[in-house]
Amino acid sequence: MKKIVLDCVDNSWLAEYPFAKLEMTREDVDTVYLDKAELQKIASKPIENERLSRVRDLFILCCFTGLSFIDVKQLKRSEVTLTHNCKLRIYKNRQKAGTPAAIPLLPIALMILEKYKDDEACLAKDMQLPVLSNQKYNSYLKEIAAICRLNNELISKMARNSFATTVTLANNVPIETISKMMSHKTIKQTQHYSKFLAVKVTEDMIVLRKKLKKEHFMLAGKVK
Repeated sequence: MKKIVLDCVDNSWLAEYPFAKLEMTREDVDTVYLDKAELQKIASKPIENERLSRVRDLFILCCFTGLSFIDVKQLKRSEVTLTHNCKLRIYKNRQKAGTPAAIPLLPIALMILEKYKDDEACLAKDMQLPVLSNQKYNSYLKEIAAICRLNNELISKMARNSFATTVTLANNVPIETISKMMSHKTIKQTQHYSKFLAVKVTEDMIVLRKKLKKEHFMLAGKVK
């Protein structure tokens, strides 16, 4: 809109820029994600119901790949490829951003994909996973949250948020690498997640403290 209005000013269709004194701010939206204990609880919970078990597998795969629900729903078998060092990865264009995402597969993600490699429905549709509608998916996630006795309600977006925070940032994956895997167009989009990890700041400072102590750098009592 700003560009169109400025074009109008340049062409003298408007006498002056009408929004010169308008100040716009963007309010931060809380990013809800799962911590390590919650992820472990969901992944290891015995679920006999096949419908819920499949939804759980899909959610955990999203947590460890950073893909959104729609990206996993559209994930084709041909989009899981080998890297130059013969490791499997997902390489696909994300639905929302339209930019490619290259995601090396962690062991738990490989286990989930292996589980459905011979699934008849998946083979017939050339898909990696049997995926329901988004409405049913979120509905069943609520059931899983109740079974696992989580304090928070599970929603599909929490999986991608958990990948950016608990799975990667909290384990010292460089933010540039995370941005590439999540197919963010700018690093600023990825930096949004880092401010939610106050515990990460504490852990980093503990590591720094140990490193400085080991190197005898500015030890307490030595400053005069």
